Amino acid sequence: MPEPANRPHDLSPAPAGPAPAGPASAGPDPAGPAPGNQRPRRPRTPYSRLFAIPGATAFTVGNLIARLPMGMFSVSAVIMIAGARDSYALAGAVTATGLAATAVVAPWTARLVDRYGQRRVAVPATVLAVLGSLSLLLCVRLGAPDWSLFVSYAATATTPNTGGMSRARWSHLLRGRPDALHSANSLEQAADELCFMLGPVLAAFLCGALFPQAGTLVGAVLLLTGVLLFTAQRSTEPPPRGRTEGVPKPRSPLRTRGMPALLVVFVATGAVFGSMEVATIAFADDRGHESAAGLVLALQAAGSCAAGLAYGALRPGGSADRRHVLCGAAMAALMTLPLLAVSLTGSLVVLAVALLIAGMATAPTMVTGMTLVQRLAPEGQLNEAMTLAVTGLLGGIACGAAGGGWTVEHLGPAAGYTVPAAAALCALLLSTARASATSTPARRPPRNRAPRGARPARPCPRRTSRG
Repeated sequence: MPEPANRPHDLSPAPAGPAPAGPASAGPDPAGPAPGNQRPRRPRTPYSRLFAIPGATAFTVGNLIARLPMGMFSVSAVIMIAGARDSYALAGAVTATGLAATAVVAPWTARLVDRYGQRRVAVPATVLAVLGSLSLLLCVRLGAPDWSLFVSYAATATTPNTGGMSRARWSHLLRGRPDALHSANSLEQAADELCFMLGPVLAAFLCGALFPQAGTLVGAVLLLTGVLLFTAQRSTEPPPRGRTEGVPKPRSPLRTRGMPALLVVFVATGAVFGSMEVATIAFADDRGHESAAGLVLALQAAGSCAAGLAYGALRPGGSADRRHVLCGAAMAALMTLPLLAVSLTGSLVVLAVALLIAGMATAPTMVTGMTLVQRLAPEGQLNEAMTLAVTGLLGGIACGAAGGGWTVEHLGPAAGYTVPAAAALCALLLSTARASATSTPARRPPRNRAPRGARPARPCPRRTSRG
């Protein structure tokens, strides 16, 4: 049976052919074509090798367009609802309801994606989410009752995890190539940071420069357009698991050894992000520069994005568990810098520099964590496993925001930076405990060799050895 169209593009270190590629094989003109119409030279960087795969550039561009609104919707909803109803409490409650609904619905959507395929599930799920966003826009515009805002925003919970679907494609295309998959995961994490850095800025600009509903409207259009472009690249789509008669139902990723503990680490990591955002906004407001909070947080995301790309260009060494612990240790150490900056100097400029440096540890931690999720995910359930990781991350962001807000209100803006430092330390301890627990074999292999001088085992009766 012939291989699928996307299997040959697995970034082999040398092209197929009788003559192996290497330093000694560059005899003819380097600019000229290789004998037999082959290309013995590889692209120079890990990322250019990724985009040499047919269809990779197209699905990456579509995914970036679809992922950008993820950083726009909540900010746009807060601006739109607070401006129309004059209540930040109502705006916060509506967005919190949408987050809670996403935590419940997203894993089920991802399970359907694994079973029936990305194109068959992601497109209708996106249409439902877009209709929910448009319903929220109309309810705010027409002055509908408050309960309609909660229902409309909860309907956006069907938004598919586009970042998880993109990572699933890379995992399918680069199976058996851990170095290339490491670069792909780093690229995806850098894309996450870029979208969450630009999304809120774009949303605030649209809502302020045009009209309050502009951010939600543009975000809905971008989401639908990006998902349609992404799912149109069928050659790179991993095959769906489907239903097979007589095969037992696959177990949930939550029942995989090591996965629950890893998801708890994602919750702690999310608490770092959520508490850092609240503490930075409060500190900037306390210094009379509330409008600069977005720029300061963007520097943190920029540092994480740059570090993610640099980390992906390196060849990973050691086990993924060990790398996850080391990256967590770096994050725990660097997250003390913002606390020192506000405690010792009280300068917003110094804080911005500290956040830029501190952000450089978050992307490598997330990249290694996603690599572990890909390795632990049961066969055919990669989207569900990664969506569970994202759900844990979102839950941690919500908890971190709540904890950071309480600390800022009761102990002051500077004390708010103790929460991300404590959350990073907690993530390190949990990651270390998980790595230690999973490094011990689940069961010991049985000893078949009898001690010297022991009587051999009695043979089985002859009546049990029929034909």
